[in-house]
Order: sequence, then C-alpha cells, then structure tokens
Amino acid sequence: MAAPREVTDLIERFERDYEAYRSREYNETETRREFVDPFFKALGWDIDNEQGYAEAYKDVVHEDAIKISGVTKAPDYALRIGEVRKFFVEAKRPGVDIKNDPDPAYQLRRYAWSAKLPLSILTNFEEFAVYDCRIKPNHADRASVARVLYFTYKEYEARWDEIAAKLVPPHTSCGIMDIAVETMPKR
Repeated sequence: MAAPREVTDLIERFERDYEAYRSREYNETETRREFVDPFFKALGWDIDNEQGYAEAYKDVVHEDAIKISGVTKAPDYALRIGEVRKFFVEAKRPGVDIKNDPDPAYQLRRYAWSAKLPLSILTNFEEFAVYDCRIKPNHADRASVARVLYFTYKEYEARWDEIAAKLVPPHTSCGIMDIAVETMPKR
C-alpha cells in the first residue's frame, strides 16, 4: 500500500522548509500540530475526537496524566482502544536529535514503564523511534537502549506498509502491537 497523499504532502513540506523546521524558533507545539497530528490522522487515529466520544473512550488523549515517583507527568499523546492505553507518543521539535540524545528516550521510556505499556513512540516527524518499554529505563542509558525500530521521514513512503501494519487502529485493537512485543526478545 502506498503512503497516503497526506503523508507525502507532509514529507514534501518538511523537505521544502527543512532548515526552518530544524531551527530553535520552531517549537514542539508547532511540530505536533503541523506534522505529528496529521501523521497519526493519516494512520486513522481520531486525534481531534471528531467522533465525539466521551473522555473515557477517546482514541487519543492529549497530555494524559500519569504518576511517576509521586509526580504527575503528561506524555504528549496516549493512543487508546476503548479505555485501554496501547502506547504513548512523545513529540519533540525537529531540532532534537532523536537518534542520539538519550534524554528524550529516557523521558518516553520512563512514562511508558510507569504506565506498564510495552511499546511507545518518540518522534519529531524528522525521526521516528519505537521503544520496548518493558526494559526498565536508566538515566545513564544511551538513546539506542531498548529501541526496536528507527527510521527517518525519508523512509516513510518506502516503509508505509510496515508502519500501517503496526499502527493503524484496527490492527492495534486486534493486538498486533501486543503480538509484536511478545515476539521481540527481551534484552
């Protein structure tokens, strides 16, 4: 299956203004609204609750509250099926080095570990990383620790089948994310 037009448009726009998007002036909120939200919408997630579901049944909860060591934290997105969280998505601005900076990976893994989620995603649209969050996070971990999938926006079109097979809501609701986790070796 080819990547949807919405995704190819996002890729083209990102490439066209690459330097502007990577600048310090372009922030995380803009990244979420202009790139991450439309990306997950293209996968079929109801980012804006257009279905009008009650709070408990929304597909996506923005800044879902979780407790970590007694302190409330808020991952950018909790993607759910019914009332069940399937994974978190933590977004960063494109200037953040997802591949090598350990701090965003630790943050995401800590959120997911505390919520007992097996997988979660870290993205700034330019880069996309999936982490096995069954592995206890340590602040000294490198960004690559527990990372099970990594690619850049330049690979979205070529890898769209793989992305959609794992992240489209009907597949997620059937447990493909759970099955994928069960088949991954625990490190």
